[in-house]
Amino acid sequence: MLESVLVANRGEIARRVIATARRLGVRAIAVYSEADAELPFVREADEAVLIGPPQPAASYLDVAAVLAAARATHAQAIHPGYGFLSENASFAASVLEAGLTWIGPPPAAIDQMGDKINARNLMEQAGVPVSAGTHDPVADVAGALAAAELIGYPVMIKAAAGGGGIGMSAAADPAQLTAGFETARSRAERFFGSPAILLERYLQRARHVEVQILGLADGRVVALGERDCSVQRRHQKVAEETPSPGVSPQLRERMLAAAVQAGLTVGYRGAGTVEFLVDVDTGDFVFLEMNTRLQVEHPVTELVTGIDLVEQQFLISDGADVSFDPDGVTPSGHALELRIYAEDSKRFLPSPGTIKDWAEPSGPGVRVDAGYAAGNTVTPFYDPLLAKLCLRGADRSEALERARAAVAAFTIAGLRTNLEFHAELLRSAEFSSGDYDTAVVSRLRP
Repeated sequence: MLESVLVANRGEIARRVIATARRLGVRAIAVYSEADAELPFVREADEAVLIGPPQPAASYLDVAAVLAAARATHAQAIHPGYGFLSENASFAASVLEAGLTWIGPPPAAIDQMGDKINARNLMEQAGVPVSAGTHDPVADVAGALAAAELIGYPVMIKAAAGGGGIGMSAAADPAQLTAGFETARSRAERFFGSPAILLERYLQRARHVEVQILGLADGRVVALGERDCSVQRRHQKVAEETPSPGVSPQLRERMLAAAVQAGLTVGYRGAGTVEFLVDVDTGDFVFLEMNTRLQVEHPVTELVTGIDLVEQQFLISDGADVSFDPDGVTPSGHALELRIYAEDSKRFLPSPGTIKDWAEPSGPGVRVDAGYAAGNTVTPFYDPLLAKLCLRGADRSEALERARAAVAAFTIAGLRTNLEFHAELLRSAEFSSGDYDTAVVSRLRP
C-alpha cells in the first residue's frame, strides 16, 4: 500500500478520501485555498499546504501549484476527487511524469472519454447503444439545422467537451435550434475552452441511469450495479438512488454488460461511471457519457455493496488486487443520496454565507458526508454543495422513511439550503411511487 497521498480537492470529497487514507494507514496531505483554511478537511489531514487564493484557476486548478505541493510534502500519489482536475488528461500525465502514482484511470482513457463526440463514436463502434446524433462537431447554425433534419426533432444541443449540464439545451424545432445554438457555443467556449457542439436525439421521457464500474489491475472490468440519477435541476443531479426503481432485472443485466464493454474498450482502470438514458416509453437505453473519476453519488453504491470505492482506487492504482471478490458482488437493500446545497429551495440559486448552526441526523442506515461545520463560511467561489445525506434501508420503503426523518432532523442555520426541497420531493407522490423521470423537478417547480 502507498505510504502517502495528496488529495487535490476540497470539501466533502477531500474529507472522504482522507478518511479512507487514514483508516488504511496512508498519510493524507491536503491542499487548500485561502478561502478554505478553516474547513474540516484541512484540520483532518496529516499535513496541509496552502496553494493559492480563492479563485479556482489560481489554486485547485493550478497544476504547477498542486505538483509543487506534492514535491514539498514527499507525496507518493495524488487523488483528484471529482471536479477540478479529476478528468484532466494532461494533469494525469503530468502526475505520472513526475514519478507519482495517479489514483485514476490512464490518461488515454480520460482523453478518449473527455470529448462527447469521440466517446459516442467509440461506443458505437464497440456495440454499446447510442442515440441518433452527429459524428463530428457541428460548426454553425446551417450545419446544425441540416443535422437536426436527419436526426429528427426534438434534439439536444450539447457542449462536446463539457459536463454538468453547462451548454446544454433542447430544441423542438428549427427556430429553437437557431436560438439555442450560438448560446451553447459561447458557453462551451467560455467554460470548457472548446466551442465544439454535438447534437443528439432528445428523449422527452427518460430516466438517467448510470453504472458504477471498476477497472481492475489485471485488466478485467466489473460492474457494481446501477444508480438512478433522474432527479435533476438545470440538468444537474440533486438526488440519486440504487437500485433504480425503473430498471427491470433484464434491462439491468444489459446495461451492466454494456458498461463493462465500455470500460474494456478504453482499457479502463480504477473507479468510473458509464451513464445511460433510458427511454421510459420503450425501455431502450442509450449511452450518454462516461465519467472517468469517482462520482459524487458513489456512497449509495457503497451502502448496498459494503465496498469502499476509495480503498479500491488505492489498491488498483498500486497494482494490487481489490479487497472483495469481483465475481461475488451481490448488492442488497436500497440506498438514497440527497445532495444538500447552500441554495434556495424554489429557484435553486446559490446562497453563500456563514453557517451558524449545524446538527447532522443520525441513526440506523444514516450516513452524512459533509464538507462544512458550524462556524464555516460558504463562499461564492465553489460549487455550493454542503453535504450528502445518504440513507440505506432493507427496501425502498424503509430507505424513504429514514430519508424523511433525516431531512427533518438535519439543522443548518445561517444560510438558505435546499432541505425544504428534499422534504417536498420525498413527500411527492411521483417520487415516492418510483415512477418518475428527468422532468420530476420541473413538475414540482413549474
